[in-house]
Amino acid sequence: MTQTAHKLSHASLQQAAHWYVQLQDENVGPQLQRQWQAWLEQHSDHQAAWHYVQRVGQRFAPLQQEGSGAGRVLREHDPRRITRRTGLKSLVVLGAGSLLGWSAWRGAPLQGWGADLTTGIGETRETRLADGSQLWIGAQSAVDLDFTLQARVLHLRFGQILVETAHDARRPFYVDTNQGRMQALGTRFAVCQQDELTRLDVYAGAVEVCTAGSAERRIVQAGQQVQFSAQAIGDPRLAQSAGESWIHRRLNAEDMPLAQLLQTLGRYRHGHLGWHPAVAQLSVMGTFPLDDSDRALALLQAALPVRVQQLTSWWVSVEPA
Repeated sequence: MTQTAHKLSHASLQQAAHWYVQLQDENVGPQLQRQWQAWLEQHSDHQAAWHYVQRVGQRFAPLQQEGSGAGRVLREHDPRRITRRTGLKSLVVLGAGSLLGWSAWRGAPLQGWGADLTTGIGETRETRLADGSQLWIGAQSAVDLDFTLQARVLHLRFGQILVETAHDARRPFYVDTNQGRMQALGTRFAVCQQDELTRLDVYAGAVEVCTAGSAERRIVQAGQQVQFSAQAIGDPRLAQSAGESWIHRRLNAEDMPLAQLLQTLGRYRHGHLGWHPAVAQLSVMGTFPLDDSDRALALLQAALPVRVQQLTSWWVSVEPA
């Protein structure tokens, strides 16, 4: 899920998705339209959820010959198309010709535009940097490079990376996120930029963390994982192989919260993959294929007290069984 989706309630998103599916029916009547309009006007969360569902749904709408962008979306004067016209008076209509509309269609977050290295849904990338360091970029990620005579800096805008640094005594190697700076001390490590936290797994050497807000510092040794905000660094835990298993197109879960697994899986799947708050902290063990998210979801349903609810091919949520 995107950051926007994470900030909306699961209930609002599910309700909006149900309304969206019902209103696609060519025979929808005025009573249902009025009920939808009343629901939409009940709360700003409903409007934001509807906006999000529209964006996801439009990515999968079949391209048509007449026009593009708003012309395809609005269906001008057909009253049956209320979901694409007057009911959205408080929302922004996303045209495929606009920056935001094109971003939604491509599935790339807006903050990735202009980044030096980016990946899309299900896409990973491996590259050797100018200093000889090896960099792997996970799906739906964006990285900026700033290599100078004084320092080597990667800025992870969003997503995840795995780094194996080359030795250069004259130029320190840093990775920056929204929450702080990590300095590699001759190492192999993984970084994941989450909504409000950065997760760091160190597999060789050590990494020094410095938070952006409080300047708290800590050296994280090989075999350790920490999560940190801009203000504080959490207690170290055992490093998880999930931080590097994705380069082999699989996700190794070792006592991993279900929400974390689904968030990662969502980067390899088109559409919306959500979960009920009641299942977010369920512990997951096992290996899951990133190339076949449907199979991964089936494995989760077989192993945990959850059910996978598929409203459409592009809207899936994991609910309590």
